[in-house]
Amino acid sequence: MINPLVDSNKTETTIPQQLPLLPLRDLVIFPHMAFPVFVGRPFSIKAVEEAVEHTDRYIFLTLQKEKDIEEPTEEDIYHIGTVAQIMKVLRIDDEKLKIIVHGVARGRIKKLEKENGYYKVDVEILEEEPIEIDEIELKALKQAVIDLVEKAISYGNTNMMPDLLEMLKSTNDPGKLADLVASMLNLKSEEAQEILEILNPVERLRKVYNLLLKEVSFLETKHKIEIAAREAMEKDQREYFLRQQIKAIQEELGEKDDRQEEIEQYKKKIEEAQMPPEVKEEAEKQLKRLGKMHPDSAEAGVIRTYLDWLVELPWNKRTKDKLDLKRAKKILDKDHYDLEKVKDRILEYLAVQKLKKGKEIKGPILCFVGPPGVGKTSLGKSIAKALGRKFVRQSLGGVRDEAEIRGHRRTYVGALPGRIIQGIKQAGTKNPVFMLDEVDKLSSDFRGDPASALLEVLDPEQNKEFVDLYLSVPFDLSEVMFICTANRVDTIPRPLLDRMEIIRIPGYSEEEKLHIAKKYLIPRQLKETGLSPKYVEFTDAGLKYLIRHYTREAGVRSLERQINAVLRKIAKDMALSGKKKKYRITKSLVKKLLGAPLYLPEKEKKDEIGIVNGLAWTEVGGEILKIEATRMPGKGQLILTGSLGDVMKESAMTALSYIKSRAKDYKINPKDFQKYDIHVHVPAGAIPKDGPSAGISIATAITSLFTQLPVRSDVAMTGEITLRGKVLPVGGLKEKILAAKRAGINTVILPKENKDEVMEDLPPFTRKNIQLEFVEHVDEVFKKAIKGFENLLEKKEK
Repeated sequence: MINPLVDSNKTETTIPQQLPLLPLRDLVIFPHMAFPVFVGRPFSIKAVEEAVEHTDRYIFLTLQKEKDIEEPTEEDIYHIGTVAQIMKVLRIDDEKLKIIVHGVARGRIKKLEKENGYYKVDVEILEEEPIEIDEIELKALKQAVIDLVEKAISYGNTNMMPDLLEMLKSTNDPGKLADLVASMLNLKSEEAQEILEILNPVERLRKVYNLLLKEVSFLETKHKIEIAAREAMEKDQREYFLRQQIKAIQEELGEKDDRQEEIEQYKKKIEEAQMPPEVKEEAEKQLKRLGKMHPDSAEAGVIRTYLDWLVELPWNKRTKDKLDLKRAKKILDKDHYDLEKVKDRILEYLAVQKLKKGKEIKGPILCFVGPPGVGKTSLGKSIAKALGRKFVRQSLGGVRDEAEIRGHRRTYVGALPGRIIQGIKQAGTKNPVFMLDEVDKLSSDFRGDPASALLEVLDPEQNKEFVDLYLSVPFDLSEVMFICTANRVDTIPRPLLDRMEIIRIPGYSEEEKLHIAKKYLIPRQLKETGLSPKYVEFTDAGLKYLIRHYTREAGVRSLERQINAVLRKIAKDMALSGKKKKYRITKSLVKKLLGAPLYLPEKEKKDEIGIVNGLAWTEVGGEILKIEATRMPGKGQLILTGSLGDVMKESAMTALSYIKSRAKDYKINPKDFQKYDIHVHVPAGAIPKDGPSAGISIATAITSLFTQLPVRSDVAMTGEITLRGKVLPVGGLKEKILAAKRAGINTVILPKENKDEVMEDLPPFTRKNIQLEFVEHVDEVFKKAIKGFENLLEKKEK
């Protein structure tokens, strides 16, 4: 503790000009103050002894710049320090002294030297600068400093004793006041040295005032925090005692408090939930925490929500599968037409379960891929119905946050489990049919990649211990039958696609749509519009006209809307007339009710040079893809237009290279390729197009152009071409053949390698009235599609 003493009566004339030097490591001694100093270094002990014996106990004290330096040089110490008088010397042991020094005056080192084992300095005593402010301002500054010291004492500053206040009030010298207060502050050694070096007493007092103001502000804030903490603690203690008293009173009256009742309810629910051991342990741990908390605290609310999720999840609840295969087939056939592959897969699953006789079997992870409106989502409901399981559906279209799958950590406000756990809770059993709709439309951004999070969910080897970030305990998803739906597979990441069993659901033919409309759509829409079947009859011709001219889709959504539109108009007519009569929906009545046809046949009316009917697959089914080619005088440049992708452009280049290589065989003058520019265009230029399947169509158009032979308008084709003229297999053939049939095409040319696939997937009635030609080489394509091409080859042979 600092002990201020009255200033010594020594004047500067009594202070020797040469004094022993005592460098201090992290301490600054101000004039007018007494302070204990521990001395341990040999040269410092020697300096103290020299001061006591030869310099009337005067010694020069200065601060080292770096306290770790054992043997400081002149550059390692500050040159301004304090001349002090040693008041008392105590020897602690042979190697350590304790001295009490009293600061006398400021001084500056003029010369430093080391002799006889200690440092000796020539000292210049520093006089204070004159005071240049008026007396009132000085008085106000001194009073402000004294007020702050008084406030610091009231806040419990241990360096400032109350009896110091009277001494400070009696001090008229502003420099002395500054030194006294500075020695009481908790200053860094560099800050204290800065004050020591200020020779202007008013400026020094201002500096001390600013530092004192900071310390008082800190003490004031600390005091407020201590008071708030004390009050909160007193309030908690008071509430605790009151609660204990209430508890005692309720026990006397035989009543239970709400909180205890809540804890007991949770205990009961935890037991009934039949949780796995590790989950039960976590639930009991959180319940124990809840019991120790204030019931109205925010954390207690978070724990309650967490416990609610844990006890409401179906940890051991499951529905028993109905293993009657005939019943399941009957339900699937009743709800959906065709789709034999899907139905067979479900029946296979039931058969395996029946043979395993209740032993554990992993739920299949299926992915239905097909155009919109073919019944992918409704098929999931039928599967759940056939199995006797609960059905839950989650749409993933546009989901871009990983937490939507894995859940949010409980540290976030409003955190919830992910969609998987939410769906399981909604189902109420651990083995529902869980449909993940539109899995091909997942996105990703800075919040993570939901598709990557699904890898764990859809992996039978990993989902047995799926950990939702909110729950932080494993949940067994291995018994869930996951069914994903998608319109296309190219946007699904490969690792995710690898975990799913792909089942393709192609678009419907006109005959299939007719059957679906009669068996499913019309009865459903009659019920929706409130009409009786005895007053409405759709003829086959009327339905076919509706399908051909008012819809263009692979599925039946648009067809159902148009049927609904027809029935609404009949309902309106019936309501206005007030009469119930029989309405027979014929081709003419459809046109009358729905107006002009929306779609007209795409078939070319005549055979033309350079125009070919290509076939394309789209997300909504097959389409006729017109390929147009023309030539004009130029330098042999190939121009490609119609928003074509790189693969399609390369197919065009391959086709042209092949035709150039066979020019003589096809009776084409090779110089024509240098004389003309070739322009290949695919109409509907705003729609991007890509893929290799237009290769033989482009080759046919260019060959027709240079041989000047027309292409048959009743022929359509699809297939990839190589530089050797081979025709390679392509995909989406059912949709493409149906598109050709819709357009009134008689002949479709296809790669021979696709023959088995087409014959297996395409129902016999779909192949009716259309001729399928399977080819291996592009020459066969030219013979079948280009009029007179066969004669051209025969002339060459002759």
